[in-house]
Amino acid sequence: MVNTTDFVKHLQGLRDEGYLSDALLRETVKKLASSDERFDWVGVYVHDEQKQELWLHNYVGEPTEHARIAVGQGVCGTAVAEHTNRNVPDVRAEANYLACSPDVRSELVVLIRAGDTIFGQIDIDSHKPAAFTDADEQGIQLIADKLAEQLAWEKRR
Repeated sequence: MVNTTDFVKHLQGLRDEGYLSDALLRETVKKLASSDERFDWVGVYVHDEQKQELWLHNYVGEPTEHARIAVGQGVCGTAVAEHTNRNVPDVRAEANYLACSPDVRSELVVLIRAGDTIFGQIDIDSHKPAAFTDADEQGIQLIADKLAEQLAWEKRR
């Protein structure tokens, strides 16, 4: 996986240069997708609080029919509903799993949030079962926190 400390510094550098969240979200997806062979699909969903749904901002991987996901639906929507990250070692064991590809075996969803405000999430799928570790989640959380700083700043403007 990408060195998260260096990547957070890279994102801060982009912020310092004036790049906005759109660019930071795209850079995050691109870098994460190319950083680890376990990451078969990487995307960012943005939370629309008024509509209570997530919409797919961008991704790298196979196309998905799940461009919009209701809060509470699937692994992604459940993460938002429960205000918690989700590390699912076997997606086939999830009752409300939204299958994007029959090859996906595990999924990691890390919320992009500041306090109680959820701006979105980083969603990573793997074709390997139990692909994600606690260390992966912690590293992705550092990246998500940096994205949340930018999104919170833009929301206040």
